[in-house]
Amino acid sequence: MKKCWILKSGKLSSLLFLFGLFLFSDISAQEIQKGYFRSPVKPGGRNYLSGNFSELRPNHFHTGLDYKFGGVEGEPIYAAADGWVHRIKISSFGYGNVIYLKHPSGNITLYGHLRNFVPKLHDWMVQKMYEAEQNELEVFPAVGELPVKKGELIAYGGNTGSSGGPHLHFEIRDSLDRAMDPLKAGFTEILDNIPPTPQKIAIVPLEIDSRVNGKFQRLELTPVLSGSSYRIPETIRVTGKVGLEIQSYDKLDGAENQNGFPKFEVSDDNGLLYTLLINQVDFNYTRHFLLHTHQNRFTRLYHQPDLKFDFFTPNSTGTGTFQVEAGQKKNVQIRLSDAYSNSRLVNLTLTGADLDSTIADGAGPVSPQVSFFKSIMKIKVKQSDKGGLAKYFIGNQAYEILPAYQDAQSRTYLWDLRFGIPSKIDLCSEIYIPEIIGHFPVGKEQLLATEKLTVKVEENSLLEDLYLRVAHSGPANSPVLRLQEITEYLWNPIELLWDVNGYAGDKTKTHVYQRSPNGARSFVGGNWEGGQIRFKTRNFGSFVLAEDNVKPTITPIRVNAQGMRFTIKDNLSGIRSFEAWVDGKWVLMRYEHKQAVIWSETKAKQPLKGTVLLKVTDMAGNVAEYRTTIS
Repeated sequence: MKKCWILKSGKLSSLLFLFGLFLFSDISAQEIQKGYFRSPVKPGGRNYLSGNFSELRPNHFHTGLDYKFGGVEGEPIYAAADGWVHRIKISSFGYGNVIYLKHPSGNITLYGHLRNFVPKLHDWMVQKMYEAEQNELEVFPAVGELPVKKGELIAYGGNTGSSGGPHLHFEIRDSLDRAMDPLKAGFTEILDNIPPTPQKIAIVPLEIDSRVNGKFQRLELTPVLSGSSYRIPETIRVTGKVGLEIQSYDKLDGAENQNGFPKFEVSDDNGLLYTLLINQVDFNYTRHFLLHTHQNRFTRLYHQPDLKFDFFTPNSTGTGTFQVEAGQKKNVQIRLSDAYSNSRLVNLTLTGADLDSTIADGAGPVSPQVSFFKSIMKIKVKQSDKGGLAKYFIGNQAYEILPAYQDAQSRTYLWDLRFGIPSKIDLCSEIYIPEIIGHFPVGKEQLLATEKLTVKVEENSLLEDLYLRVAHSGPANSPVLRLQEITEYLWNPIELLWDVNGYAGDKTKTHVYQRSPNGARSFVGGNWEGGQIRFKTRNFGSFVLAEDNVKPTITPIRVNAQGMRFTIKDNLSGIRSFEAWVDGKWVLMRYEHKQAVIWSETKAKQPLKGTVLLKVTDMAGNVAEYRTTIS
């Protein structure tokens, strides 16, 4: 169908100009042009940051700059460049109240955790929310519908969304919506003359025959300051292929916050070996951060074939692996550089060693000590007078293997699960039954059913190959399902059908919850299918059933013609939704989940009058109502 556009007089040429620039800029990638963007906070003054680009945060990269406000809301926020509102959202979660501006360069800038927008944007957004009758709303205005000029006041800084204190989260993105380092814009308001600081260096084995100081182990060492650089004082013995990981941070002038930095260069005596540069972050692959790091703390300085981020140069299979011949030494240097080219060196030495089957490894554990690294299963047990050959039962076959290494107190066995998943292992002194139910290759859809659990994995569910470990425990009416460890990760959700036929509670109010190590429960959900419950999860850990029959609580703070304000809380599953009507008409209610407060906002500050009905629904479907009359 042919579309007709009706434009008001005088706006056609400017809108077509903006639209033309929009199309032109979107067909090419951009670098951040110095001088193009103005500081969104205190332009021409001095700014301090509590966070910067590429900083390691729980489960994600920090993709922008966090401007400090000194703990106070209301800081004026300015447009960084000419453009128009590309996207605008009012929410209590994520970036909270947020504005995205699109610029003629093709770049997008983001301004998050805002207290409120300037009146023209605020009133426009409230009108849209009333039209949609939505308490939280995201809108994509037409190109040029809400134009802004460079340096124009657009909002005031706040603490909305998933914010831990008043600040502005500011991003610069390219035309493909990938985050870029805003410090490349050359903001003179931010100063940094401090080089990065290393905290820990980890040396990790990458293959079954790899060893670090004789053992298949992750070794973390603390570098010491030596002049202006750092070094690892001891020489590390390595066998086979090993990789390096580093925990480190950067600081900016005038702030004590530990921030991130983008560049790592690794060299040996012959020169530069490879570079890791975090110059853009694709939000399609945000969770791949968990593959790029070790438990959100260490940056992995070795190539991983399943990692979607392209940070390495060269980006090839051997990048970042070290293999040193027995008796030889390799001096390794890591250069850490921030966005202002301040740099710091870390030096360490690797010495090659042969495999040794006799290694002192401390006291033998009371029960088998089992750990996993990718496809390698490691089992450490105490010594036994019944022998040392372990027998692995795989299908109809049994394989006898010697310890990889041992001493007078313990034995350590290594098994590569790619050669088969054992149904049981005879460790001479005892029988160990692995909890592994199957192998799920990365990038493939797969369905696997066991007696109590059916697992469906989608093509993009996994970060890497998964050897899924499952354990069932607890009584029939209080079952516990454990998947892997909470420190292991998925890219996107997997679907589970959990057989809990013995459960006798009220299924209409019973759902799956993830239970944290401290016992806290977070709502997951699920739908019952007879004696089974189907649910999806993007996290590993322990899952339980819980019944929520308790309605949310509604506590009025103020209810009068000038407005309504309530505290709303739920004891278990959490708040799903809330709706308010006055005199039969829908009323916008804003929400701040950190304070558990909702409050009304009317168009043009119209007074309220008539019968009030507020409904609050929790995740389990319990509904609380509050009624009164405003005269």
